[in-house]
Amino acid sequence: MKHKGIICGILAAVCYGTNPFGALPLYEEGVNTSSVLFYRFSMAVLMLAVMLLAERKSFKISGRELKTLGSLGLLFAASSITYYQSFRFMDAGIASTILFVYPVMVAVIMATCFREKVTASTVAAITLALAGIGLLYKGDAGVPVSAMGVLLVMVSSLTYAVYIVVVNQSSIRMSSLKLTFYVLLICMLSLLAYSFTSPDLHLMLPPSPRAWFFACWLGLVPTVLSLVLMTVAVHEVGATPTAIMGALEPLTAVAIGVMVFGESLTFRLLVGIVLILSAVLLIVLGKNFHLRTVRHALTAIVRKTWRWKS
Repeated sequence: MKHKGIICGILAAVCYGTNPFGALPLYEEGVNTSSVLFYRFSMAVLMLAVMLLAERKSFKISGRELKTLGSLGLLFAASSITYYQSFRFMDAGIASTILFVYPVMVAVIMATCFREKVTASTVAAITLALAGIGLLYKGDAGVPVSAMGVLLVMVSSLTYAVYIVVVNQSSIRMSSLKLTFYVLLICMLSLLAYSFTSPDLHLMLPPSPRAWFFACWLGLVPTVLSLVLMTVAVHEVGATPTAIMGALEPLTAVAIGVMVFGESLTFRLLVGIVLILSAVLLIVLGKNFHLRTVRHALTAIVRKTWRWKS
């Protein structure tokens, strides 16, 4: 396993886990879900367009590439819509932790559809992850977590899992920046269409400078940085390892929820998180990953990121 891919996968997960930090303050100011997502993706598209123009990269794509990019954009839009809607039914930390079921889905899809070998450590990791997710379904005093919230997160997990598999299996050969630009452009257009499906989902401007800041945060950290790094990781180490490293997403989101938004960290939730992280450690420790090479891998990533190449 390439160390660059591991580091990119870890950083992508941490960045994606900051979604609640940007989304919840916007909800507090009355911004609806479709608007939050629209501004997240429109800011990201603008940032990526500037980066591509600065590097004088071509925006030209073929019809075959457009079909694949269109599928990726629709998948990511569906995943984002259902994920953000789930914040209205449950704590962001719990939603983000349940979302971690997507590595299991990736492993199953890769094994059943692409004959990827499933090792004993992978099976054990999946079992631990499912046990952790099962513990998260109940709240304090045995009060169930919202069934609608769980359903929304599971749909988000499935569409995100398929997104990762398509990135891994597609024959597209273009820079991570260019691929991410078109995926998010299609996401933005999809959300425009989604905003007209109900009078309650109309687009609204961020009402304050604070809201604009968090809209920009959503565009940069959990979108541009996360997706570019994730694309690099998938190409370097494969779909299943990248997905499993996503365990840092719920850890990041729970930390933000507890420290920033005052969400409760119950014993049941803590045990569930420990089980899920144990599953990831089981996978990672089974690989030949040596800490002494981290510095060299980080240096290579910084140099390539500076040149805006994958």
